[in-house]
Amino acid sequence: MSSESSSAAKQTDASAVRIGALVPLRRPGWVEAGQHLLAGLELGVCEVNGAGGIDGRPLELMVRDTAADPQRAAAAVDELARLGAVALAGEYHSVVARAVAARADALGLPFLCSSAVLDALTEQPTHWVARLAPAQSRGWRIYADFLLGAGHSRIAVAAQSSVYWASGTRILRDTLAPRGGTVIEFDMGALGAAAVCDALVDNRATALLLLVGTPEPAVSIVKAVRHDPRLAGIMMGAPAGQPEFTEWARLLGDDGAAIPFLRYLPERLGALGARVETALRERLGEVPSFVAFEGYDTITVLADVLRSHGVDRPRIAESWPGVSVEGTRGQITFSRTPGIGVWQWAWPPIQVVDRDPVQPDRFRILHAAP
Repeated sequence: MSSESSSAAKQTDASAVRIGALVPLRRPGWVEAGQHLLAGLELGVCEVNGAGGIDGRPLELMVRDTAADPQRAAAAVDELARLGAVALAGEYHSVVARAVAARADALGLPFLCSSAVLDALTEQPTHWVARLAPAQSRGWRIYADFLLGAGHSRIAVAAQSSVYWASGTRILRDTLAPRGGTVIEFDMGALGAAAVCDALVDNRATALLLLVGTPEPAVSIVKAVRHDPRLAGIMMGAPAGQPEFTEWARLLGDDGAAIPFLRYLPERLGALGARVETALRERLGEVPSFVAFEGYDTITVLADVLRSHGVDRPRIAESWPGVSVEGTRGQITFSRTPGIGVWQWAWPPIQVVDRDPVQPDRFRILHAAP
């Protein structure tokens, strides 16, 4: 697939209603996540157009590859605005989504963020941006609750330098410390995988959280820990969701099982979710991740807004508080949440799951949000 186009983006119908789609499709972006997000967006567009489009006008995706680069993404926002996009959709990486949100706010271009979770998506409150993914503070607090419930109070984090990882570490510490938990930070800018193993032993940690990119250094750390006899009893976790994708299982095999992560799906999909899951599986050739569902739900919301409020950018932005749409994972509505400057779906379903050690292509639900 071209990094700048898709089958949906190749249309040239002058009457089309254009949506700018921002997804990571090249390294250092999380490519598999980008492919799943795009699959969901494209499926949504195909179904909207199959049902008559937007008042008879086709919906068109203009896809731009962000490659996890905030500057590249901001430039894409400028281009898409010039090309007549009525709204923006997508993005997976929080740091990139933050750049998109800032530029969209400055230009007066509605942005429905599909997957990025960083609480501070914008520096100041804005009415131009809405988000489907749960805020990081909620998801990672639920993950901290899971850790305590599983008996882990001395937790190490192997973290790379990033505002996203730093925010996650802060949420974990703020949640765990009042309840007797300790968070020990390992700087992955200074440590290799073998040194992480030594540090785990020295600090007597019972759990290691992988706040790092995938496949590297995550894969190397997992292999080192799994094959160090001193660490046979340690639990590894990946709250950002690295084990969700098939590349993880392909690269790690059995070593990649039993590593709990956050997933934004309900325990059971309803009729719409089940139908979309089947269609996404056919499109992707594999089990769809929660990110693919986020992409589909993004188009579902935008199509509803466009049909009811038209294609005027200010009217689209004004519509967020009135949205009430059936999505694949529940009824989607937006509200203002303390500490978050965008319109937020409060709240998507959240689970802590892992890959079953007996059958690594199957996921086990370990904990769910109340």
